Amino acid sequence: MTLQDYINLVLSVLGVFSIIIIITRVFGLRTFAKMSSFDFASTIAVGSVLASIILNSNYSLGKGAVALIAIIGFQTLFSYLVRKIDFFKRLFTNKPQIIMWNGKILHKKLKACNVGKDDLIAKLREANVHDFNEVKAVIFESTGDISVIHNNEQKPVDAEVLVDVSKEGLH
Repeated sequence: MTLQDYINLVLSVLGVFSIIIIITRVFGLRTFAKMSSFDFASTIAVGSVLASIILNSNYSLGKGAVALIAIIGFQTLFSYLVRKIDFFKRLFTNKPQIIMWNGKILHKKLKACNVGKDDLIAKLREANVHDFNEVKAVIFESTGDISVIHNNEQKPVDAEVLVDVSKEGLH
């Protein structure tokens, strides 16, 4: 295998990795709850490389090792860029969305996040909510998970809890 073959392999990994991230960003994380787009892309890419190494006799262990190193390297680089540079954070991560506020379901937000009302109600039951008025906020997290914040008149919600959460559409 030539140096150009290795470069092409690394570029192919970058291309597939990028395509998976774009698809995940466009279609949302609902299907992949609790996984970031980077984790999801890496999982698929690693699985694909492992399958190719195991099932394809033309795919050498050396090529597989280079591909796996490239995948882990890109995942590490993307994670670093997202943590350190706001532009990359905005570009590659989903912003948490408020889908229920002060006991009112925000139906447009539910639809935008691809969350069904049944899923929301199930999460409210899971959080031991008896009445919508008990809810200060329900947040669709960047991981695809749903968080419930209860209303408490004695303790208002600390601003830090809602940092980076999209407040678009709130009254």
